[in-house]
Amino acid sequence: MIQHVPSSLATAFTLFTLSFTLAGAAAAQSCPAPGPLVGNLEGPLADVRYLADDGLEGRAVGSEGARCAADYIVERFRALGLQPAGPEGSFFQSFPIRKGAELGPRNELVVDGTTYAVGAEWTPTGFSASRGLAGELVWAGYGLSSPGNAHDADTRIDISEKVAVFAWGDPDAPHGISMRGDPHFKATVAAGRDAAGALFLAPEGMPLPGLADEIRGILDIPVAIVSGGIAQELRLAAERGASVRMETDVSETRVDARNIAAVLPGADPALRDEYVIVGAHYDHLGLGGEGSLAPDSRDIHNGADDNASGTAAVIEIARLLSEGAPLERSVLFLAFTGEERGLWGSTYFVGNPTVELDDVVAMLNLDMVGRVVDDEVTVFGFATAEEWDAVVDQANASLTDPLAVAKAPDGFGPSDHAAFHGEGLPVLHFFSNTHADYHRPSDDWQKINMDGINRVSQLTAAVTRALASPQVSLTPTPQERPSAPTQASSSSSGGGYGPYLGTIPDMTPRDSGLRLTGVREGSPAEEGGLQAGDVVVEFAGRAITDIYSYTYALQDHAPGDEVEIVVDRDGERVTLSVTLGERR
Repeated sequence: MIQHVPSSLATAFTLFTLSFTLAGAAAAQSCPAPGPLVGNLEGPLADVRYLADDGLEGRAVGSEGARCAADYIVERFRALGLQPAGPEGSFFQSFPIRKGAELGPRNELVVDGTTYAVGAEWTPTGFSASRGLAGELVWAGYGLSSPGNAHDADTRIDISEKVAVFAWGDPDAPHGISMRGDPHFKATVAAGRDAAGALFLAPEGMPLPGLADEIRGILDIPVAIVSGGIAQELRLAAERGASVRMETDVSETRVDARNIAAVLPGADPALRDEYVIVGAHYDHLGLGGEGSLAPDSRDIHNGADDNASGTAAVIEIARLLSEGAPLERSVLFLAFTGEERGLWGSTYFVGNPTVELDDVVAMLNLDMVGRVVDDEVTVFGFATAEEWDAVVDQANASLTDPLAVAKAPDGFGPSDHAAFHGEGLPVLHFFSNTHADYHRPSDDWQKINMDGINRVSQLTAAVTRALASPQVSLTPTPQERPSAPTQASSSSSGGGYGPYLGTIPDMTPRDSGLRLTGVREGSPAEEGGLQAGDVVVEFAGRAITDIYSYTYALQDHAPGDEVEIVVDRDGERVTLSVTLGERR
């Protein structure tokens, strides 16, 4: 029998709506009142309905919609009697993030004496360096980097000390879209070829891009996009080597992002300082853009399944456990932000934990649990502790209506559990699979399977209750390498064919370099001596500043290439030789 939230939920939401609206009145933008949206909906579906409402505008990290979502989650935890577990007695753990970029007053583009209007005919990119230059234009074609291609004519054009003018996109890719065709990739390669700057000619009819959502690293050269209306004019100027005077003035914008931490204290004085973590990310993609599988859409991406469903399940698990018999160990409930940007929130938490990680028994993660089909849920992480099979099987058998559990070994993957497993903790990741609405505007609350999300919540609550008992002790185990990298991997080499390294990157932005959360067993990275905690600072002679420069450097090589990788390991520079494998 499925457990439903009591009908008194409607009364609770009426009171909650009043307090929530009053709290929001002092903020820059008032949040939607929960009561009118939720109506007679019950249980996790009520929470999904609110979190996936258009009024929250897709809950992009650092946005007003994310603020509303976070305030809502805190009020739900507070109503269940949970205690704050963030710094200084707060439910929130805040950390600064780069939100985007904005133009300064000094932006100029003059070609052979003709001045072009910034914002109308051209714009600097959000990843452009801020500086002025005077020099010569050069036509650089598509500027595509194709390792091993002897006919790669574009990359043999001399662009050194010149402003390279590039055609848009990648004509060899479906729809003209590929990583090597992206302006950030091309400009990074151009900077490595000593270009003084880069201009990209937008297709006719394409609006000039905004800078508000740009989070990629600032490059070493000025970079700008030229509108399609003057693209042909600029191409002809580049072909004749016209003179150019260019100044770009771009500054980063920063905001605070917020994780949420709440605790259900254990009843046993000897065990209450030990914790089971139950978590989910609450952010999504906002109005689309990077990460969206509808790349041309700027409609609201509500992320009902990804991951309002997991957040709602965490709230439901908190209800089930708080209303049940007391637990010996404590349960720490975490709601992360910034997962869609690369596990920002969970990685920040493990670097700045509000409890000692040595006191954490395990971390249970819920990401996309709202589309259960044929009673099946996939659970990742079974290879991270010897006892997981018995714990999960017994918990599932205790349910009135057990689920079919598909077991997967991997503890690393593109969700928040990976940050905890990188610290050596046993993890489980509950997942009801992808679907046609994944990362698209059509991922709406009406498509959530209420029966499924309730049953996943009950299963996870039963696993949590078992872990909170002194009768259960987990033995962490080494990871087995998957037979082939899959979409469930966070390997930096991405999906599909190409060079394979087998590193698991820490996606949190850093001032320089790329920290590795781990390396896959038996991978080229492990065989070459790379280790968890290494900070990659140089790859095959190219400086590594972030995940993008790292990925570009990797993709600029072919399987079988031997490359030197320089890492910062505990304050010392270590140079390693690694032979790249092939992703199949």
